[in-house]
Amino acid sequence: MPNRPINVLYIDDDATLGRLVQRMLARHNYVVEHVETADAGLARAEAGGIDVIILDHDLGTASGLDVLSALSKDAASPAVIYVTASSALSIAVTALKAGAMDYVVKTVGEDFEILLRAALEHAVVKTRLTRAREQAEHEVRAARDRAVTLLAEVNHRVANSLSLVGSLVRMQANSVEDPGAKAALAETQARITAIGNLHRSLYTSDDVRAVDLAGYLRSLLEEFAQSLAGSGQMPSIRCEAEPVLAKTDKAISIGLIATELVTNALKYAYPNGQGEVRVILSREGDTVTLKVADDGIGWTGTGTIRGTGLGSKIVRAMAKSLATELRYADTGGCGTQAVMELSLAGLAPPASEAA
Repeated sequence: MPNRPINVLYIDDDATLGRLVQRMLARHNYVVEHVETADAGLARAEAGGIDVIILDHDLGTASGLDVLSALSKDAASPAVIYVTASSALSIAVTALKAGAMDYVVKTVGEDFEILLRAALEHAVVKTRLTRAREQAEHEVRAARDRAVTLLAEVNHRVANSLSLVGSLVRMQANSVEDPGAKAALAETQARITAIGNLHRSLYTSDDVRAVDLAGYLRSLLEEFAQSLAGSGQMPSIRCEAEPVLAKTDKAISIGLIATELVTNALKYAYPNGQGEVRVILSREGDTVTLKVADDGIGWTGTGTIRGTGLGSKIVRAMAKSLATELRYADTGGCGTQAVMELSLAGLAPPASEAA
């Protein structure tokens, strides 16, 4: 039996039985309030402070089922034990379907007391367990919301910090005269931008655990193109991407690979600076394909690597982290087409995370 008194509301138009139930349950740590009408019962239940309601079927001018229907509209209403002098099974079935937790038949003698006490104890235990579960679920949801908010704030600050670093690198690039140093700093800025844009996508997303690759690549390439706007005549960049949801670590790797491939195409594909670089993200079945293509001088992936080779190393490392590899399609010498195929199952977050 619980240590604190249990507050019980007894709704029954029989005043004599009401007093009897009060005395009977008072011996077992129950505080019973008795009301004789449906309206009085509903008003007292709405006032709060009641743990269990004992509801009689026949209330004279009203039916206990009407009271039960009104109580069931409030999810926070106390548990209801339905009592009646009738032994008709149909009444019990109807009451239980309407929301009663238990059902007790009024009898003469000790049986009614025993059955009523057992029903009360069961109702109290079940109500407390239900409320404890609801409280725990509420606390878990609140903790999750706080964690999501905190993670979004972290991504916001990281994105801002990386944006500042990128600006500093751009300022440094503008202050040097050596073409090689300028190019190296520009590539570094592009890599910083790739990671910064991912964090920006995360803090503006409804789910910070996953990224839409289509939106991420578009924003990344748009910012990349803007950063090159003052660099003289440069090829244009076009992005065609289907929506694909990916885990954040996978998205970072894909973003860096796309950045390196686009950088190479801009630097080497068109000696005269005129042309187009295309980034295509498509999905067919369980396979996601990333293509970076141009119509320039052509490259098959073999032969002497121009530049420092750092970009190629980054691409290989990122492809390995994605459990794939980059290949170059045979274009017959008409441009370059770098292709990387990825498993959708390896990219997508678990269903519980993506929800």
